[in-house]
Amino acid sequence: MFKATRAADSLAIQLCYYRGFNEFKASAWLTGSGDLGRQMARVSCEGGHTQIGKLLRHGLAVHQGTPVKALVFIGDAVEENPDSLCNLAGQCGLAGLPLFVFQEGHSTAVEKTFKTMAKVSGGAYARFDQSSAAKLANLLGAVASYATGGRKALENINTDGAKLLLRQLNT
Repeated sequence: MFKATRAADSLAIQLCYYRGFNEFKASAWLTGSGDLGRQMARVSCEGGHTQIGKLLRHGLAVHQGTPVKALVFIGDAVEENPDSLCNLAGQCGLAGLPLFVFQEGHSTAVEKTFKTMAKVSGGAYARFDQSSAAKLANLLGAVASYATGGRKALENINTDGAKLLLRQLNT
């Protein structure tokens, strides 16, 4: 995300992840790709149920103190109540915190939930698979542009990711 936008010096990212049984972690705010890379390298996978609700509540709490321009979620499963997640996503939308939800895989049930979450938050949804790392990078770069310059910044870049997000954004 840092490398994909010219306004990288104004971009701060907080890496959040969940794993195992009831483990949710949020890093300090990171302002460089090296810091983000080091944080990501320390993350390992463990079995456990999704904790998307925790992420959304965390995002809302942070947003109340310091406005956040976008919340990006990348996932492949939903094991929580979809109605509860969509309600939280709607709260994000009311608070002005759009969700950019990127799905790995092809589950139609997951797709339905993720699309609704993105829509009710004022954000956008896209799917990618393990063979499309470039597509994910393109999407993350588009979100970075949006976070640093809003819709106008997206309109000024000519990438597939930016076009996809622009078609879905409410604002």
